[in-house]
Amino acid sequence: MSEQSTDLRETVRERYAAAAAKVTGGGSACCGPQPVEAGENFGSTRYAADERASLPAGAVAASLGCGNPTAVAELRDGERVLDLGSGGGIDVLLSARRVGPAGKAYGLDMTEEMLALALDNARKAGATNVEFLKGTIEAVPLPANTVDVVISNCVINLSVDKPAVFAETFRVLRPGGRIGVSDVVADDTLTPGQRAERGDHVGCIAGALSFTEYREGLAAAGFTDIEITPTHPVADGMHSAVVRAVKPSGATGARGPATTAGTGRGVSACCTSGEPAVAVD
Repeated sequence: MSEQSTDLRETVRERYAAAAAKVTGGGSACCGPQPVEAGENFGSTRYAADERASLPAGAVAASLGCGNPTAVAELRDGERVLDLGSGGGIDVLLSARRVGPAGKAYGLDMTEEMLALALDNARKAGATNVEFLKGTIEAVPLPANTVDVVISNCVINLSVDKPAVFAETFRVLRPGGRIGVSDVVADDTLTPGQRAERGDHVGCIAGALSFTEYREGLAAAGFTDIEITPTHPVADGMHSAVVRAVKPSGATGARGPATTAGTGRGVSACCTSGEPAVAVD
């Protein structure tokens, strides 16, 4: 990884660590956790009022996404779902309810402060079919063909290696598995420089792919049935979009760029249920 990429990743980590600290620090205030300022196009307002009301205040306050992937992923009872960049756990907790006791929801995040907040939120919600993993979305600490659905909420645009994210997503999905992602996508007419003029990397703008780049990246990883549907504008020529794609039923391995990511070897997960931590040797 280049020095610039390392710096960008650290900047992203610091931003989300600070967001978690703000929420946690407000927990003893008279009005409860203090919500993170995300702007009108981001955050908990993308969820229905009844969804917000049913979750711990800390999960809602920490929401920084640009959509509601659990509403578009069509989760089914008994499925296993992975949330890339799970933050305070809002989408993991909503997913856990949709897949029911026979299913499971994994949350993956690289920020210790967010993982601690998510674990606390899961405890308050009484969720027993969730598990939070520490790691990056470019190196998912799960074995291949593990999950039925991968979701993410305005996180893939933050990655410094999006081909690795697409390859890892493809690898961990079972054959016939699918993705339902909310992300920021740019018009094809905008150059990377023009995207950067509209917002910074940690603000989910500068790092966004164009519609064509996103589609080509998913196809290169092996995905089919790719759909990218804009939902609302977030800047001039930039959109929050719903991204759907499928891993073909005959596929088993990974395609796309070779990567050392994702073996899951020697990685232990934080657990919120009575089962032991995942440790894949």
